[in-house]
Amino acid sequence: MVEGLMTFGKLETGLRTLDFECCEDVAAEAFKGKFVVQGMRDGNVYMSELPKRPKNKPLFREDNCSLSHGRNGRYYFVFSLDDDEVGQLPQKLTEQANNIASKMIRKILLEGGELG
Repeated sequence: MVEGLMTFGKLETGLRTLDFECCEDVAAEAFKGKFVVQGMRDGNVYMSELPKRPKNKPLFREDNCSLSHGRNGRYYFVFSLDDDEVGQLPQKLTEQANNIASKMIRKILLEGGELG
Protein backbone atom coordinates (compact mmCIF):
# COMPACT_ATOMS: atom_id res chain seq x y z
CA MET A 1 0.00 0.00 0.00
CA VAL A 2 1.42 3.38 -0.99
CA GLU A 3 0.27 6.97 -0.86
CA GLY A 4 0.22 9.04 -3.99
CA LEU A 5 -1.54 11.42 -6.32
CA MET A 6 -3.99 10.21 -8.96
CA THR A 7 -4.87 12.29 -12.01
CA PHE A 8 -7.93 11.56 -14.14
CA GLY A 9 -8.20 12.86 -17.69
CA LYS A 10 -9.98 12.53 -20.98
CA LEU A 11 -8.34 12.79 -24.41
CA GLU A 12 -9.82 14.62 -27.38
CA THR A 13 -10.71 11.20 -28.79
CA GLY A 14 -12.94 10.55 -25.78
CA LEU A 15 -10.58 7.95 -24.29
CA ARG A 16 -9.91 8.27 -20.58
CA THR A 17 -6.50 8.44 -18.92
CA LEU A 18 -5.48 7.78 -15.35
CA ASP A 19 -2.04 8.48 -13.90
CA PHE A 20 -0.85 7.59 -10.42
CA GLU A 21 2.26 9.18 -8.97
CA CYS A 22 3.67 7.66 -5.82
CA CYS A 23 4.69 10.06 -3.03
CA GLU A 24 6.98 7.52 -1.33
CA ASP A 25 10.17 5.68 -2.23
CA VAL A 26 9.01 2.24 -3.29
CA ALA A 27 10.93 -0.71 -4.71
CA ALA A 28 8.45 -2.59 -6.89
CA GLU A 29 8.64 -4.83 -9.92
CA ALA A 30 7.72 -3.05 -13.17
CA PHE A 31 4.81 -4.59 -15.07
CA LYS A 32 2.56 -4.05 -18.04
CA GLY A 33 -0.80 -5.70 -18.58
CA LYS A 34 -4.38 -5.43 -19.71
CA PHE A 35 -6.85 -4.50 -17.00
CA VAL A 36 -10.52 -3.95 -16.36
CA VAL A 37 -10.69 -0.55 -14.68
CA GLN A 38 -13.73 0.73 -12.86
CA GLY A 39 -13.82 4.37 -11.77
CA MET A 40 -16.44 5.15 -9.18
CA ARG A 41 -18.30 8.43 -8.63
CA ASP A 42 -16.58 8.95 -5.30
CA GLY A 43 -13.12 8.84 -6.95
CA ASN A 44 -12.24 5.28 -6.01
CA VAL A 45 -10.65 3.22 -8.78
CA TYR A 46 -10.65 -0.56 -8.94
CA MET A 47 -8.41 -2.49 -11.33
CA SER A 48 -8.29 -6.21 -12.09
CA GLU A 49 -5.76 -7.68 -14.52
CA LEU A 50 -7.26 -9.73 -17.33
CA PRO A 51 -5.83 -13.23 -17.85
CA LYS A 52 -3.65 -13.69 -20.90
CA ARG A 53 -5.49 -15.16 -23.84
CA PRO A 54 -4.22 -18.66 -24.55
CA LYS A 55 -3.10 -18.88 -28.17
CA ASN A 56 -3.42 -21.93 -30.37
CA LYS A 57 -0.13 -23.51 -31.39
CA PRO A 58 0.09 -24.19 -35.12
CA LEU A 59 0.08 -27.82 -36.21
CA PHE A 60 1.61 -26.89 -39.57
CA ARG A 61 3.04 -23.69 -41.04
CA GLU A 62 3.83 -22.41 -44.50
CA ASP A 63 5.19 -19.03 -45.60
CA ASN A 64 1.84 -17.22 -45.44
CA CYS A 65 -0.47 -19.57 -43.55
CA SER A 66 -0.88 -21.93 -40.65
CA LEU A 67 -3.25 -24.65 -39.45
CA SER A 68 -4.06 -24.90 -35.75
CA HIS A 69 -6.48 -26.85 -33.59
CA GLY A 70 -8.46 -24.75 -31.12
CA ARG A 71 -9.53 -25.63 -27.59
CA ASN A 72 -13.10 -25.59 -28.89
CA GLY A 73 -12.40 -28.63 -31.12
CA ARG A 74 -12.29 -26.64 -34.36
CA TYR A 75 -9.47 -26.42 -36.90
CA TYR A 76 -8.36 -22.97 -38.04
CA PHE A 77 -6.61 -22.22 -41.32
CA VAL A 78 -5.20 -18.68 -41.42
CA PHE A 79 -3.72 -17.11 -44.57
CA SER A 80 -2.31 -13.59 -44.82
CA LEU A 81 -0.63 -11.70 -47.64
CA ASP A 82 0.58 -8.12 -48.16
CA ASP A 83 -1.39 -5.84 -50.48
CA ASP A 84 1.49 -5.59 -52.95
CA GLU A 85 1.41 -9.38 -53.53
CA VAL A 86 -2.30 -9.60 -54.38
CA GLY A 87 -1.46 -10.78 -57.93
CA GLN A 88 0.15 -13.90 -56.44
CA LEU A 89 -2.68 -14.59 -53.99
CA PRO A 90 -4.51 -17.36 -55.92
CA GLN A 91 -1.29 -19.25 -56.67
CA LYS A 92 0.17 -18.92 -53.14
CA LEU A 93 -3.13 -19.73 -51.43
CA THR A 94 -3.77 -22.92 -53.40
CA GLU A 95 -0.12 -24.05 -53.23
CA GLN A 96 0.25 -23.52 -49.49
CA ALA A 97 -3.22 -24.86 -48.65
CA ASN A 98 -2.43 -28.02 -50.66
CA ASN A 99 0.89 -28.39 -48.80
CA ILE A 100 -0.84 -28.17 -45.43
CA ALA A 101 -3.60 -30.54 -46.56
CA SER A 102 -0.94 -33.07 -47.64
CA LYS A 103 0.80 -32.78 -44.26
CA MET A 104 -2.52 -33.29 -42.48
CA ILE A 105 -3.32 -36.36 -44.59
CA ARG A 106 0.06 -37.89 -43.69
CA LYS A 107 -0.50 -37.12 -40.00
CA ILE A 108 -3.96 -38.72 -40.01
CA LEU A 109 -2.68 -41.83 -41.80
CA LEU A 110 0.31 -42.15 -39.42
CA GLU A 111 -2.02 -42.00 -36.43
CA GLY A 112 -4.15 -44.76 -37.91
CA GLY A 113 -7.14 -42.53 -38.61
CA GLU A 114 -9.41 -42.54 -41.60
CA LEU A 115 -9.85 -39.85 -44.18
CA GLY A 116 -13.20 -38.20 -44.84
